[in-house]
Amino acid sequence: MATANSDEDEYEEWLVESIRLYNDLHAFELQDPTRVIEWTGEKTVCVAGYEIGKRIEILELQLPQKLYAKENQGLCPERDFKVQHGCLSDQPVWSLKHVPNTSLLLTSGPASWSLQVWQIAADDSDVIKPLSPIHTENGGENLWHRIDTICTRIPCVLHGSKVNNVRVTELESNKHLYVLGLNSSSTISNLQYLDCNTFLASCVNGQMYLVDIREEQRGGTTLEAPLRHGDQWCACLQSREQDASDTGHMIASLSSSGRVELTDLRNLSTPMKAARCKVSKAHTGREFMCITWAPFLEDCLAISGVDGTVQVYDTKSWNVSGIEVQPLFVHKGHAIEGRSEDGNIPEVTTHVWHPWKPRALLSAATDGSLHVWDWVDCKSAC
Repeated sequence: MATANSDEDEYEEWLVESIRLYNDLHAFELQDPTRVIEWTGEKTVCVAGYEIGKRIEILELQLPQKLYAKENQGLCPERDFKVQHGCLSDQPVWSLKHVPNTSLLLTSGPASWSLQVWQIAADDSDVIKPLSPIHTENGGENLWHRIDTICTRIPCVLHGSKVNNVRVTELESNKHLYVLGLNSSSTISNLQYLDCNTFLASCVNGQMYLVDIREEQRGGTTLEAPLRHGDQWCACLQSREQDASDTGHMIASLSSSGRVELTDLRNLSTPMKAARCKVSKAHTGREFMCITWAPFLEDCLAISGVDGTVQVYDTKSWNVSGIEVQPLFVHKGHAIEGRSEDGNIPEVTTHVWHPWKPRALLSAATDGSLHVWDWVDCKSAC
């Protein structure tokens, strides 16, 4: 068990080291911890409480001006996120998505029979208003509908908690435009649009389905990757901005043991690259696993939820061997700042990349901390 003095020394060492490691580092405290951070604009994000059995807040926050100014602002712990809009919800929020080019939000939580639809009010009001919900199948006590949205002529939502209840629903009419229709009860870990006709469904057991919804008379076209035994998995698909080559979109999959596999979208059965990331053996929780591709750094990705840190990796040199690799950068702020007197550290609940700052991320943890950080690529600097 760590002593108070050793914790203070580690914190002071980290603060000194941070001057070299970060262009910017800002620490905030939310009233309730969040497991969602969703961009609603270049300067605004939505967060929401996730604890069961209490009324929670859904908040749209505007970043402090210094966090979207062009010049670096340095290390500056502060509490001046500005609440733009907000509301209270009786449902805990475990998934939250903004519908692009609209003022609509969609949320879901455990043991719910519906997706909640919200509208961010106009500038003269600070309210997030509830709209008519979208009725769904109840996935189970600890299951919830994963959500994704895409900018189309008619606002739609892709959602599902298990493979056999994945569907596309039109928001205005509540009409199901597409039902996946596969006879599988595998739990969904992530749903992600590739374009308005194609999406990736990844499962906790490692299975992945690439679905083309255009061939409706045949129930759509589906490519399937085999399940992977033993671990829990989550996955993330590269965006079009990242994929300027002719090699196709890459899927990054993270396992609960810290293994990352990179798979070409055109061949789901065989990973092209694999590596084992640094994972704390003392960390046992896996419910917050998250993997994301950097929007503007080629071949870079970030992982969290496998310990109290956020780790950034450069995958250029990876091969199929699956050997242990060193991270390009590790954000330890939540683990060091939030360590309790008994030595327990908070878990990182989620992270997202900044929409236009290449090395900037936001991350949240179970202690209610929300960090915004712009890391230095020390290898490139050297």
